[in-house]
Order: sequence, then structure tokens, then C-alpha cells
Amino acid sequence: MRLTIIFKGLFAALAAVALPAAAQSKDAYPTKPIRAIVPFVPGGPTDIMARALAPRLTAALGKQIIIDNRAGAGGLIAATMAKEAPPDGYTIFFGTISTLATNVATKANLPYDPLRDYAPITLTSSNPYFMVVHPSVPAQNVREFIALAKSQPGKLAFASSGSGGGAHLAIELFRIMAQIDMLHVPYKGSAQSVTELLAGQVQMTFNQPSTTIGHAKAGKLRVLGVTSKTRLSAWKDAAPIAEIVPGYESTSWQGVVAPAKTPKPIIDRLHGEIVKALNTPEFSSRLTAEGSEIGGISPEAFGRFIREEIAKWTKVVKQAKIQVE
Repeated sequence: MRLTIIFKGLFAALAAVALPAAAQSKDAYPTKPIRAIVPFVPGGPTDIMARALAPRLTAALGKQIIIDNRAGAGGLIAATMAKEAPPDGYTIFFGTISTLATNVATKANLPYDPLRDYAPITLTSSNPYFMVVHPSVPAQNVREFIALAKSQPGKLAFASSGSGGGAHLAIELFRIMAQIDMLHVPYKGSAQSVTELLAGQVQMTFNQPSTTIGHAKAGKLRVLGVTSKTRLSAWKDAAPIAEIVPGYESTSWQGVVAPAKTPKPIIDRLHGEIVKALNTPEFSSRLTAEGSEIGGISPEAFGRFIREEIAKWTKVVKQAKIQVE
């Protein structure tokens, strides 16, 4: 009888300890500021997204979202920091197509595993690329460009924001599917690649609409097509490349993850608040105007998406025989 009473007392004590933990994950969270790690310097697309979401999440969660820019090594520094952070909901990571997908294929001895080391929260946005050429290029559309490239194998040069980056792989996929041979000229970032295209040092590149439309409107660049399945409201004259190269599609994307083993109630809370923020009229209209597609898919769907992207770009890297130091 006395032993039974002791066990009952022990179970009651354990339950009392467990209740605060459950309350923390479901109701009390968050109780302190949340760090949002961004793998690039301030001012880039990923940083802009994080800083746009931060005040909305701060208001919804009642605790400040602190942006922590950790640039370097192609996102490896930030990704490793996020992986090693405690899985308590107080660290989130704004990952991208490079940090969560293409790095797997292009970088040897990657210090993290996107599928094992993170808990997906949601895709925030996806951005198709515009296929743009210098005005001196005698091609008015994708079909004419392919014909031009086939008539001059290995002579047309395309710029990229860097070897193994999203834009580079998107062009390589296009090159493989269109069966054309071009010269790759990598630069340090999309800004530099566009500058060189404007100067006529290269003939073509893929770049995001938000940083291309202004040059196109000024007549300094010519938009031949878009890498999404449908036309963009921001530039309806750009036909999908898939109309000429069936099955082609490529987008740059970004999303939010947390360290693996972060409690599901916390993941669900963050997911819900991020989706609400993405779908506010002000936020969604701005993304649409920039040619972006709004995310907001479930954590499970985002996990499947990352897995599919890794498989897709690993295949492209192998086919194109891309080597990144």
C-alpha cells in the first residue's frame, strides 16, 4: 500500500514537470526573441524576405525576430550554424535553392544534410528567371536564340551569378534540353553578371524579374522568355521557355526551416504565422509585382519539395559535368 502511494506521488511529480514543457511548446511559446539566420549579406533577395517578414512575425508572436546575417562560403556558414542551434524554436533559418538543394550536388563534404538536419516550416516564395540577351543579339525569342546557338556552337557566351548557383544550373538544364553548346562565364553575384551583359561582354543570362524588368523597359536588355510554366503578370510578353522546350521549368526559391527535432507544435505555430504574413494584401501584391509566386505550403510538402529539388539538380550537375571548387 505504501509503495503504491510512493509511485502515485512520483507519477504526479513527473506530470507536474511535464506540464510546463507542454505548455511551453503549445501555449507559452515564444518567451524570448527568435533568431532568424540569413546566409547572405543585407540587401539580397533572401535578406529582403526575412526583413519583410520579421515585423509581421514579431507582432503576431509577441517577441522580436532578430535578423542574423551570416554570409560566406556559399551559405555553408549560416546553414551549419542553424543545424547546430538548439531545437527549441528560437532559431530559424532562411534557406534557399542553393543552401537546401544545389549545394548537395555541387559541394564535396557538405557539413550538413538538408533532409536530415532541418525541420521544414514552409516555402516562402519562388522566383522564375527571365532569359535575357544583349540587344545586339539577333534573336527576338527563345526559338530564334536556340537556332542562333546551334549555328554557332560554343561561341555564344552566357553569364551566371557563380558556378553551381541556381541561375547557372537553370541555364545548364536549358542547354541540355535544347541541345545547344555555349560558353559559361561565371561572375561573383547576379549584379555583376547583369553588368557584364549590359556591357555586351556576354550574350545571355538568366536573372530574376525584379532585377531585370527595369533594364528591359529601358531597352538595355531584351527578354526572350521566362522559366516558369506560365507567363508573369509583371511581363506578359515573355513566353514560357517550355513552349519551345517541352518540359522545361526552373525557379529560384527560398523557405524557412528550423533545426531538426524542433517540436511539431512550434513548427506548426511558425508555419501558421508565416503563411498569414505572406498572404496579407500588401505583402502578396508586392511579391506578385516582382514576378514572385507566394509560398505557404505545409511543412510536409516543403520537405518533399526539397527532396525533389535535390534529385533534379543532382541529375543536371552530373549531365553537365559541373565541377565546383
